[in-house]
Amino acid sequence: MSYERIKQKIPYYLLMAPAVLLSTCVILIPSATTIFSSFTDWNGISADMNYIGLQNYKELLADGVFQKALSNNCRWMVMYLVIPVLIALIAAMCLLKQNRTRAMFQVMFLLPYVIAPIANALIWLNMIYSPLTGLVGFLKSKAGFAALASPLTQVNLALAGVAAVDIWHYWGYLAVVFFSALRQTPLDYVEAATMDGCSGWQLFRYIYFPSMLPTFKMMLVLIVIQSFLQFDYVYLLTSGGPAHATEMLGTLTYNYAFTLFQFGKAAAIAVMMSLLGLAASIAYARMSRDEVS
Repeated sequence: MSYERIKQKIPYYLLMAPAVLLSTCVILIPSATTIFSSFTDWNGISADMNYIGLQNYKELLADGVFQKALSNNCRWMVMYLVIPVLIALIAAMCLLKQNRTRAMFQVMFLLPYVIAPIANALIWLNMIYSPLTGLVGFLKSKAGFAALASPLTQVNLALAGVAAVDIWHYWGYLAVVFFSALRQTPLDYVEAATMDGCSGWQLFRYIYFPSMLPTFKMMLVLIVIQSFLQFDYVYLLTSGGPAHATEMLGTLTYNYAFTLFQFGKAAAIAVMMSLLGLAASIAYARMSRDEVS
């Protein structure tokens, strides 16, 4: 009996059972537990979970560190929506003009993205930001920039310093995604626009960009979601310092959970992070629906 005939005889709900079971165990139950914990004063260790209502949320919204973390996430989002996106668009357009070497360049662009975050962080800490063995140390001792210091140690520059590492790691992946979307542009449109005398900017604005717009919107939404879930590079490079200059909602959640053992507050932050990501997802779903209609 063929697979299609077997599939027709099995009820639809039985085919969906494994996916539903997996989603329930991995997503729904932990999510429900986290939401419930956010209304308690649980310390993550004892069995006592006292219901305290919205107290965790009220304390967090009045907490200056939480406000700083939320502000840093918003600043991170703005930087990510501008700098890597522009770099990736330029690189993707340049790849269109390459024939023999485009595969090599795509591998080069993806290399920082596939390297483990801890390796990337060590590269930047030791080869770029180190005052002894890095580029900062070379400029400080050999090039006459005696006052130069690592941006990670300065309150005003620390967030930009961490963002530079993450942008370096991410823009190549974004460029490859944009390049794949640009290649879906019908060649007839490109040839017709070229024959009409369109410049490179006009070709991108009126031909290539409308073709890649759905992918572009999707990546922007993913960037927004990832901006509010940021954790790894911040924790590896600064752990939220100095003086909470790079504190993120993710690092603050980690500190509340595993340093202060206030799992209730950590869960409350996690819920708010999820709501921010959900809002971005709903916005994307509405944009997609408008395009279809």
